[in-house]
Amino acid sequence: MICDNCGKERATIRRITLNYGKGVKLLVIENVPVGTCSHCGESYLTAEILHEVERIKLHRKNFAKSVLLQ
Repeated sequence: MICDNCGKERATIRRITLNYGKGVKLLVIENVPVGTCSHCGESYLTAEILHEVERIKLHRKNFAKSVLLQ
């Protein structure tokens, strides 16, 4: 895959977890694909993934699972 930052063909996709907010307003989005370049070290989300993350954040109540912390 070609890196969007440096243009080298050294980018790969890896999956990460994103966290937004804290306490009772914490939103955790798991298994988010991120481009990572072994040449320049940059990690980035595609526009499509960013739009999906924003959609999840806007409609968080429809996607959320409650977890009780002790």
